[in-house]
Amino acid sequence: MSSTRVPPEHADVVVVGGGSAGAVLAARLSEHPDRTVVLMDRQAGPRPPARGGSTPGAGPAVRARPADFAAWVENGLTDWSYADVLPFFRDLENTPTGEDVYHGRSGPVPVRQRAEEESAPAQRGFVEAAVALGFKRVADFNGAEQRGVGGYPEIAVDGVPQDAATFYLTPEVRARPNLTVLDGVIVDRVLFGRNTATGVVTADGTVLRADEVVLSAGAYGSAAILLRSGVGPAEDLAVLGIDVVAALPVGQNLQDHPVFRDVYPLSREHPDGESVGGALLWTASPEAFRDELDLQVLAAVLPVAAAGAASGAFALSAALVQPESVGTLRLASRDPRRAPVVDGNLLGTVSDRHRLLAGVKLARELAAQSGLAHLLRRTPSPGITGLDDDELTRLIVAGSTAHGRPTSTAPMGDPADAWVVVDARGTVKGLEALRVVDASIVPGVPSCGTELTTIMLAERVARLVYAA
Repeated sequence: MSSTRVPPEHADVVVVGGGSAGAVLAARLSEHPDRTVVLMDRQAGPRPPARGGSTPGAGPAVRARPADFAAWVENGLTDWSYADVLPFFRDLENTPTGEDVYHGRSGPVPVRQRAEEESAPAQRGFVEAAVALGFKRVADFNGAEQRGVGGYPEIAVDGVPQDAATFYLTPEVRARPNLTVLDGVIVDRVLFGRNTATGVVTADGTVLRADEVVLSAGAYGSAAILLRSGVGPAEDLAVLGIDVVAALPVGQNLQDHPVFRDVYPLSREHPDGESVGGALLWTASPEAFRDELDLQVLAAVLPVAAAGAASGAFALSAALVQPESVGTLRLASRDPRRAPVVDGNLLGTVSDRHRLLAGVKLARELAAQSGLAHLLRRTPSPGITGLDDDELTRLIVAGSTAHGRPTSTAPMGDPADAWVVVDARGTVKGLEALRVVDASIVPGVPSCGTELTTIMLAERVARLVYAA
């Protein structure tokens, strides 16, 4: 294991995972000089923006909506309302734009809203096309209103997208004598003394003892560690010969956003050789419930190199952001080097298929509007124009991917509920000295990307649990 310093034989807290949540926790917990903190991760610190099946370019730095948090409250998380979390969203952010009631000016994370004139012509054309269809402009998706179209904010410095961990695991933070950062580490499992976590063991057999273990390895990583530790469905663990420590539904409520992308070559008169920001239409499908905004259409320019063409291309990605479908995560084996088996069950319900169909048809209608169509060559890839709904639905089901926003593999809620894995502060049910704090515990995938919501979650747990 590589390390910035020799790890202690025993730590007060070991944090597993150095992404957004783990970086926040390591930074905040080590602010107390008498608390020894060890952060363990394959790569703790700055990392490139996730690509995977997500829209090209930097992801939107958009918060979960008030309606999303209202659903948290309905699930027994009575002090996780929008009013409860808004101060934490403000405190983590520094941005020069937006209203003070919604935005912070001095937090660690630079959230930047590009001016319209800074966007590529095709992105401006996308906004004009949506306005022509009757959608209103939204200047600030993190403000009072999300329904409509506009450029989206990013975590960026001087126009360059950044990973949030950059702003928490700074050189000054890493230099704290009470913080040890171990990079290049694969954590196998949590160690227990009866029902109390006592440390972790890595893939190479190294043991680190701690008074408390916090898993922040993401919706896939944290769930896999729990399962290897004997925390999960008893039947699945028995198949792999893993002794059950706590029989809980880990990995049984996975959610992500299914997304279908059309790619249009840009006309040679408008090459747009670089991807500059992005734009977003956030709206409701005909089958949306109450005040849901269950569809997003994201617009991004693909630079020439990524498009594989002389003139670049334009991607319109239709995403269902309030899916009903629930997937699963299971272990492939006890080997911590093997990835878990993920079944996203994308578009697993008729309603989900109908709603994403509406999103794809909307995206294609936008591409046909005069404000955008003249910038594009007409044929999208993948896809064939002139398909009926059944044919287009089959194309969407075959061509959709997960957006790379997984949540809910160890959901947070009222401990009395059978589907819940952790309580309102991330403590694993029935166990002591073990928390999960990352997108795993979000009780249902929010109607947007998860980055800012995950940072807020970690900031709030750090304040409520560890700030004494």
